[in-house]
Amino acid sequence: MDCASLWLVLLLPVVAALDFRYHHQQEMEAFLKKVAQDYSSITHLHSIGKSVEGRNLWVLIVGHSPKEHRIGIPEFKYVANMHGDEHSVGNPAFAHFAEGMDLFGPRDLHQSLSTKPSPAELCLLDPLYCLCNILENSNSYDLNRNFPDAFEFNNVSRQPETVAVMKWLNTETFVLSANLHGGALVASYPFDNGVPATGTLYSRSLTPDDDVFQYLAHTYASKNPDMKKRKPCKTKIDSPSGIVNGYFWYPLKGGMQDYNYIWAQCFEITLELSCCKYPREEKLPGFWNDNKDSLLEYMKQVHIGVKGQVFDQNETPLPNVIVEVQDRKHICPYRTNKFGEYYLLLLPGSYVIEVTVPGHNPHLTKVTIPPKSQNFSALKKDILLPFRGQLDHIPESNPLCPMIPLYRDLQGHSVATKPSLFLFLVTLFHILFK
Repeated sequence: MDCASLWLVLLLPVVAALDFRYHHQQEMEAFLKKVAQDYSSITHLHSIGKSVEGRNLWVLIVGHSPKEHRIGIPEFKYVANMHGDEHSVGNPAFAHFAEGMDLFGPRDLHQSLSTKPSPAELCLLDPLYCLCNILENSNSYDLNRNFPDAFEFNNVSRQPETVAVMKWLNTETFVLSANLHGGALVASYPFDNGVPATGTLYSRSLTPDDDVFQYLAHTYASKNPDMKKRKPCKTKIDSPSGIVNGYFWYPLKGGMQDYNYIWAQCFEITLELSCCKYPREEKLPGFWNDNKDSLLEYMKQVHIGVKGQVFDQNETPLPNVIVEVQDRKHICPYRTNKFGEYYLLLLPGSYVIEVTVPGHNPHLTKVTIPPKSQNFSALKKDILLPFRGQLDHIPESNPLCPMIPLYRDLQGHSVATKPSLFLFLVTLFHILFK
């Protein structure tokens, strides 16, 4: 049984128990508590913070093994509707699915419930609310414009929901995520904001991992029958194959997907799943049918690339050391977690991994990613550094890069920002023949 089948077995009882309609918060909260009670041996319900109204932001964790037995877990985070309007009853505020590094290793599902009145419900009572406030939380802030920005200062007041999500991102080793919205049918990938060094002179803004992001967006859109249409919502946006670069679509300051990629080491795309932002209830089963295969296929992509741990000569795991691929380094370098684990999402090919420890020369390791992942697991490559002794000056926690416009003074163009037919063909080949 593969990972997708395992997840389907896990999720089907939950989906069957929750009928397809818009739910009040009390109903969703009761549902999560019942799941936690019925499956108490593998679940845990807790709060990651408070909303503006002071209500709990619940997270339901479903796992196959105790947290203390966790070794090398890349995680997939699925975040539903970070706009203030959709951070609501009837739509979970965010849900997170984590896949184990090994086929039968630990894997978690985290689902968090929103804590404000449903805009879909309020639209029925007050159409003016629907027109004026659907992008805002109760403090009149759009939560998907509320994160720190790497390209320009975002001096808005950080909202409690945003702070809770930022803290949550620091508690786990997230690798892959998606946030779900309504109002269009397209898979949008980073960057949402940009500078000339990321390609804005070409009306786009690309990451060093643009090949991976295009592949991830194609993976989702190709399984959705409507998303892959050229203009499914009859809008001005032209999205071949159902994907679009966020900046090319429209520049956005303070978005979550850029924040996740830059400061949380988590590859995130934004999924717009319906032309109508609040579809009628009778259409909800159709949205599930259109998106379930895409969701499962997307979750499996957490297993592409390379993973492992970094050790010294005493086989002591080293936290907080920089692990990057040459020629695609991040503006905020990716580091090992507190277990010395690293995880890099990469397409098949040959790469040079550069490990950097303060006070030592960079250590280079060559890896070749095979065309297909083995047993739904990324290539495992542990790295043994040529020195002994625990590095006391390397802190256990990962100090994030300063949350300022890191790209502001960056000069020149990276390889990823330049037009590349080869890059597009490589991505297309991998999608068609994987």
